Amino acid sequence: MAPWRRKADGTGERASEADTIVPTPTQKHSICMVSDFFYPNMGGVESHIYQLSQCLMEKGHKVVIATHAYGRRKGVRYLTGGLKVYYLPLQVMYNQSTATSCFHSLPLLRCVFVREAVTVVHAHSSFSAMAHDALFHAKTMGLNTVFTDHSLFGFADMSSVLTNKLLTVSLCDTTHIVCVSYTSKENTVLRAALDPRIVSVIPNAVDPTDFTPDPARAPRGRITVVVISRLVVWCSLCSV
Repeated sequence: MAPWRRKADGTGERASEADTIVPTPTQKHSICMVSDFFYPNMGGVESHIYQLSQCLMEKGHKVVIATHAYGRRKGVRYLTGGLKVYYLPLQVMYNQSTATSCFHSLPLLRCVFVREAVTVVHAHSSFSAMAHDALFHAKTMGLNTVFTDHSLFGFADMSSVLTNKLLTVSLCDTTHIVCVSYTSKENTVLRAALDPRIVSVIPNAVDPTDFTPDPARAPRGRITVVVISRLVVWCSLCSV
């Protein structure tokens, strides 16, 4: 539900979705990225959140990150450019994902949202219990919500069935959803029974200039192939 805003004549009206989501050149958002997966853990979601946060800060927006504690890394830490990270004391259940009940995380996440005057909560990854909790709590506080899905899921095994049911509940009134490919969009729309019009595709970006080899150092009679992929998946495929 869109929040109320005060007009110049003193009367109130409910802001439209466009007013609350699309920033004007003078409007800046306070964005909270939420996911169980962030540094010092390594992976594609972790680097995606970090790089996206840096780009948003360059645009003038305020960005903070909420994730669970990693060992002795607890409390508040600061990364490059003043990026603020909350390492919350939540219990890890499996594969760096926290146990979820939707209630034990409420005091901590609400404290972050209120303290940082958050206007947009951006959750990442279907595997992240913190992401689902954050979407639920943000919607009860009347905040705008965005969800980015990074993975493809099946429909038959028990893990996929349970995750898809949870995703259906979490995304039923989420403001907007982002997928990293058109195949991922089709997969997410089917899994969560979504309206395709609220799902956007923003492919993972690669700057080819960072991977351009030096022609002067090219070996004679040999072709160099540069492969860019998620090495976690690549290693698991190689071990089959």
